[in-house]
Amino acid sequence: MGWARGWGANSQGARQQVPTWAKCRLSQGRAPGSQSAGAASPPRRPRGSWALPRRRQPRGYRPCLPPARRSRLPADLPAAGPRVRLRSSAPRPRRGPTAQTAGPGAPWAGPIPGSPLTASQSWVGKGSLARRRLRAGRQVSAGTGLWRPEMGARPSRRQLPADPPLALDALPPELLVQVLSHVPPRALVTRCRAVCRAWRDVVDGPTVWLLQLARDRSAEGRALYAVAQRCPPNGEDEEFPLCALARYCLRAPLGRNLIFNSCGEQGFRGWEVEHGGNGWAVEKNLTLVPGAPSQTCFVTSFQWCFKRQLVDLVMEGVWQELLDSAQIEICVADWWGARENCGCIYRLRVRLLDVHENEVVKFSASPNPVLQWTERGCRQVSHVFTNFGKGIRYVSFEQYGRDTRSWVGHYGALVTHSSVRVRIRLS
Repeated sequence: MGWARGWGANSQGARQQVPTWAKCRLSQGRAPGSQSAGAASPPRRPRGSWALPRRRQPRGYRPCLPPARRSRLPADLPAAGPRVRLRSSAPRPRRGPTAQTAGPGAPWAGPIPGSPLTASQSWVGKGSLARRRLRAGRQVSAGTGLWRPEMGARPSRRQLPADPPLALDALPPELLVQVLSHVPPRALVTRCRAVCRAWRDVVDGPTVWLLQLARDRSAEGRALYAVAQRCPPNGEDEEFPLCALARYCLRAPLGRNLIFNSCGEQGFRGWEVEHGGNGWAVEKNLTLVPGAPSQTCFVTSFQWCFKRQLVDLVMEGVWQELLDSAQIEICVADWWGARENCGCIYRLRVRLLDVHENEVVKFSASPNPVLQWTERGCRQVSHVFTNFGKGIRYVSFEQYGRDTRSWVGHYGALVTHSSVRVRIRLS
């Protein structure tokens, strides 16, 4: 019936697209529905990929409109508004409630109130972000074209004004001390102290350093903070540029070995040496010494060899009032040994000296000499100074040694891993 009114026209007289197989029939001079003489079967469509049926589109597919039918933005639309596109004036079927019956969480189906668009044109944002904004109840302002939240909607963080930055020099002194107390001690002294005079006065004062001591919640830290409050340093010392608490926080003397180059890994640096016989030498350990920073040792010769190091406790970070508080213990230790094929003699003397290097307390250790072919290895000698009185400032650590066979070379006592440590007495 469709071909009765002419090729390419339907029953209403409108033009209809002629299929490709019909064009082939027309080029051969035959009607699309006619049959050749002697042929009983209906005409078949030509074979080939060009003649396959049109691919079915998914449900809800809407082809893009041609440029001529696309709606255009109104002339009075503000330029600062969001990137949008306009829908066609033809109504689009929607699922769910309409704009009049929609609840608070339903999508908006009609025009946005207050917008410059007409009822047949509505804002449709590009991307899921614009759709989420519409669902959340946000609208477009009529004057600016910007998104504005409805009553009860969650405001956007991007619209909140940023707080102006606050300079540290505008802080009150008590807040500035709290802020600087969180800076590491070395950065406080090397960087923050050189910023301005106000910061220099804060760093040179004791408050910022007491706050750093108060944050140590260990048993030793709490005991030290209590002693620091009870026995604070007496003002500034002309001998040192920083206050006593600053030197303590920088040097951290508690629990640290105050002997420099204890195993000879740097030769004889830091030691006062008197050579006897063939003098001192540095060799590798015959046996492993636990906890030593380097497995090397000092070796004596066939005559008495002497070695000494003077430790300045105040220079290492312990202030004088803390030393005089009777809450400090000084622990000294030394490892020594002998070769298997030669005996040796070893002596240790540790003295606590005052400011003028006068002896106040002394400890001496004279173990029995090690005989030849008796033992091989290292042993430890240790002592703890407590209740040593006031006025202590220096620790003199002295070692002596020699062999028992008077052999040329270095066959005497071996000494290594010497240590002087300061600790807080908890009891």
